[in-house]
Amino acid sequence: MSVLEASEIMQLIPNRYPILFMDRVDELNPGESIVVTKNVTINESFFQGHFPGNPVMPGVLIIEALAQAASILILKSEKFAGKTAYLGAIKDAKFRKIVRPGDVLKLHVQMVKQRSNMGTVSCQAMVGDKAACTTDLTFIVGATDSK
Repeated sequence: MSVLEASEIMQLIPNRYPILFMDRVDELNPGESIVVTKNVTINESFFQGHFPGNPVMPGVLIIEALAQAASILILKSEKFAGKTAYLGAIKDAKFRKIVRPGDVLKLHVQMVKQRSNMGTVSCQAMVGDKAACTTDLTFIVGATDSK
């Protein structure tokens, strides 16, 4: 059973189809960690061009999925409720496994440090027991722009 479904996720972050890369939040320990599921299907719009006949999820979109999971982790804290988490930096990104249609991405994000409105998270995108991507992300929390 999930902690947050897609409709609840969309109440927290501004991303929508086709740039919403999570289906549900499976585990959430506010201020500490989150585990999110992204079911990768052949219907994803990016597979039309990446690559025809050899569909591969772009690495930058795996990073985006991890950033979205990190946003949920950050924005579920009382301190940042109603704000927006922005990606500030990507550090040491490594891509270790190709992600294809039919794969289930498990996005694991762990809070490393947080100060004021900035912080760092350690991330892993897993397919089964294999890491598809690992990285550290820096985030900045700001006001939600209503324009």
